[in-house]
Amino acid sequence: MRILLTGNYLPDAQHSMLRFCDMLATELRKTGHKVQSVHPPVRLARGMNTHRGFGKWLAYIDKFILFVPLLKKLAGQADVVHICDHAYSLYTKFLIGVPRVVTCHDLLAVRCARREYPNQKVSWTGQKYQCMILQGLERASLVACDSAATRNDLLRLTKVAPERTAVLHVGYNFPFRLVSDDERRQRFERLGIGFDDRFMIHVGADVWYKNVRGLLGIFRRLLSFPETRDLRLVMVANNRTPEFHALKDEFALEERVMVFSNISGEDLRALYSGACALLFPSLCEGFGWPIIEAQACGCPVFASDRPPMTEIGDKGAVYFNPENYDQAANTIREHLSYASEMRKLGLLNAKRFSTQNMVSAYMRLYSNAIALETGTLPYN
Repeated sequence: MRILLTGNYLPDAQHSMLRFCDMLATELRKTGHKVQSVHPPVRLARGMNTHRGFGKWLAYIDKFILFVPLLKKLAGQADVVHICDHAYSLYTKFLIGVPRVVTCHDLLAVRCARREYPNQKVSWTGQKYQCMILQGLERASLVACDSAATRNDLLRLTKVAPERTAVLHVGYNFPFRLVSDDERRQRFERLGIGFDDRFMIHVGADVWYKNVRGLLGIFRRLLSFPETRDLRLVMVANNRTPEFHALKDEFALEERVMVFSNISGEDLRALYSGACALLFPSLCEGFGWPIIEAQACGCPVFASDRPPMTEIGDKGAVYFNPENYDQAANTIREHLSYASEMRKLGLLNAKRFSTQNMVSAYMRLYSNAIALETGTLPYN
């Protein structure tokens, strides 16, 4: 099978989406199929900030106008085209008749544009763009959703028929596992963490739905309990915003919070392995990669009591209301004494998300998309 993967525009630096495309390309090639991965070339927006202002509009031209002729040419040489991020579903307009799969990671931006989250303002042009994304999803042969929660949003917000959708949980983009004490000691020393330090970890960017205010508020409450007053909070994300630093000052946590950015997978694996727990109070997610990453490293997980967190963490995590800081802190304090049992359940749950299972599921989806568009039998 000849598979064309369409990845994200590199200057946008959407790291999780880039990792997803790279992981898929690597694993699909191992199956013996011919895989080509393509990203919209950087032309007009070279060297510019592509997230705002003039650079953003030049990036749109790069992505959705100048790239289209190349995409159509490459699609003509493929059996199936996989658009790896639904934000690029606009390409389906140019691929009619070509078997085309789109992965829908979440519809949070669409829901903001629909004013389901009133505090999140979306410009008129942003609203139009999100409408175009929905239309692109409706033109896909098949849509893969990272979670059942995302699929429910897709069916609610679009005209995509249920039989043209599937829930395909993502796999690991790095070999997360519990590391040895020796490796952890070496990496902690380089990171400036004591081997016996007690800390909780949070992995996530400074975006509204990650609920950084709730994270710091819950952690501040934990410090008021005798059994957790010695905890520190390790936060892993790139490019912390001024708003984050203001929140850290507001909660008087300057001495208790350690911030790391651009760390390696090996260092992140060591941090998960040495943490007392992952604290994950997101208001909403499309999947929630840190949950299974932490569980695969034997790290207990405390997460929001909302889907898809409850779907992904299953019985291997403990859940709390992310907007009730006192209740959340009490729940965490009460369950930390059961950390050993949480680790066992988490490790068991993490096995559900193997990369091999994900790739096999996508292969079946590609075959079904080809059968749907061409009327041929699926590949074996």
